[in-house]
Amino acid sequence: MVNVHNLTVTFSGTDLFSGITFKLNKGDRVGLIGKNGVGKSTLLKVLSKDIESSGGTMAFEKDTRIGFLRQDIDFVHGRTILEEAYQAFEEIKSIEKKLEEINTQLATRTDYESEGYNQLIIDLNEFTERYELLGGYNYQGNTEKILQGLGFQREDFDKLTDTFSGGWRMRIELAKLLLQNNDILLLDEPTNHLDIESIIWLENFLKSYAGAIVLVSHDKMFLDNVTNRTIEISLGKIYDYKKPYTQFLELRKDIREKQLQAQKNQEKEIKQTQQLIDKFRAKANKASMAQSLIKKLDKVERIEVDAEDNATMNIRFAISKDPGKIIFETENLAKSYGDKHVLENVNLMIERNSRIAFVGQNGQGKSTLAKMMVGEIPFQGDLKTGHNVEIGYFAQNQSEYLPPEKTVVEIMEDAADDNNRARVRDMLGAFLFSGEAVDKKAKVLSGGERNRLALCKLLLSPFNVLIMDEPTNHLDIASKNVLKKALQNFKGTLILVSHDREFLQGLTTKVLGFKDKVIKEYLGDIDYFLEVHKMENLREAEKRTVVKPNKNNAKKEKYQLSKEQEKELRKLKNRLAKVESQISDLEAEIEKMDVALAENYEETSSQPDFFEKYKKKKKKYENLMEEWEMAEEEISNFS
Repeated sequence: MVNVHNLTVTFSGTDLFSGITFKLNKGDRVGLIGKNGVGKSTLLKVLSKDIESSGGTMAFEKDTRIGFLRQDIDFVHGRTILEEAYQAFEEIKSIEKKLEEINTQLATRTDYESEGYNQLIIDLNEFTERYELLGGYNYQGNTEKILQGLGFQREDFDKLTDTFSGGWRMRIELAKLLLQNNDILLLDEPTNHLDIESIIWLENFLKSYAGAIVLVSHDKMFLDNVTNRTIEISLGKIYDYKKPYTQFLELRKDIREKQLQAQKNQEKEIKQTQQLIDKFRAKANKASMAQSLIKKLDKVERIEVDAEDNATMNIRFAISKDPGKIIFETENLAKSYGDKHVLENVNLMIERNSRIAFVGQNGQGKSTLAKMMVGEIPFQGDLKTGHNVEIGYFAQNQSEYLPPEKTVVEIMEDAADDNNRARVRDMLGAFLFSGEAVDKKAKVLSGGERNRLALCKLLLSPFNVLIMDEPTNHLDIASKNVLKKALQNFKGTLILVSHDREFLQGLTTKVLGFKDKVIKEYLGDIDYFLEVHKMENLREAEKRTVVKPNKNNAKKEKYQLSKEQEKELRKLKNRLAKVESQISDLEAEIEKMDVALAENYEETSSQPDFFEKYKKKKKKYENLMEEWEMAEEEISNFS
């Protein structure tokens, strides 16, 4: 589909990368990886012809159509969702306009025998045929179907795109790309600002995509689930292997170890040869042999080991002082934006050293609750902050608050106080800002650099409660790993709003699921949250979300049950949910075996141990049903 040969991009006299050569074929799903600033987004812009390279060539197959999902989407103001989605059909919309003009003329003109009128009839037939060929009679229905599949409601179609968050705008852009039928998809960090449900939808779409895909992502799980090839840009070169991300890392490690061993063996041989040369040089009768060895040594191609960029930032989140037992307590907390009610009757108690993940679709109130907790926005109801609580807050758009005209070091010095101003440059060095980098203005920093600077700035203030809203957006994989390790070692209270499943793994012990103004508590990490509800997609999880009792019932239950009883009730409900999930899975397995027997009894029944397995599954199903009934009965005893 495209051949790239000796591609070079230079900025201010310095090569970002040089001599890059690769071929992109149909069916390739390439994960383009590397640290922030190595040129991943730049390479996508070169492939999309948004910018020109400094050298090298690109050869595309004839009529190759390229769709580019950029990191930053800039929609035209004033368009509705449908109008924006219809931008995917430029030629169809153009033909519609021409057909309208022709039909208007045909309706008003009376010179039926003229050459001009006859030409209008010819144009009408030609444009109508082309319109039908392009799917003009189906595009509106297809658009509505795709938008609804992406989570939009029919009543949303006529709303302005301006009123939707970045994540929902990303879905509109994805819908446009899907509707366009492009040959090559270029996706720059497509999971940024998408909720987990949307990421799972995108994974499923990309897995079945017929064309070629090149995507930049720092989401390890997303890369593993989608890609079948990895290209890494490191220190100006590329490393290209037909493996998804995790397998690529293992292969790269293995190859480098073999290179190191081969280099070591070669150096040993060169040393021995050099010793012979030095020995023979001293003897006149051995001079010719010495010359022969020198020529042989000159021809040896030195083995090179792939260079590694091991520079990583260094983070440590220290506790300022011990807070009281209760960090936050809310009662009937609510938030509305005009007529839109985001949260209602939120009753939570967050205790010291809790580790909580906020999960749910975009626009369900995750960031809103975080902002309420830090006092950034007004709300209705009661929210009490505990004794000695000091909050560190990383907002989703934290990097946007950096003054664009100020340098890195100026931003840090402005935020520092007398106690830590002297440590500013050391802190910046720990976040990979050293030398001339500290004098860069904020406006020229990459997304990852801006996030690193915002994280560094966060450490200037003391805290014992850390609230982070999408902290991994724009961070490269190495930086994300460092941040995750620092959060694992953080001894205070942690609240994370994140869509990154792999990042959340092992970081939290409780998940709060946000759906339709309701917050539901899950006592476990992100894997448990997914497992309880069929565990591969949040759409199923959210469909099963149970509406909370109303305010009066909630107060009554709190009054009637002791803390120990409430704890026991939560355990029972979690057990019930797990049993229900197992029953559902087993029903599907038994049904599959029943179908196999019905369709081909002889072949199926002749399989070894088939009926033994079938009986075991049926027995297990009966036991689970008994367990389910017991759990239901025990729960009913609490009411």
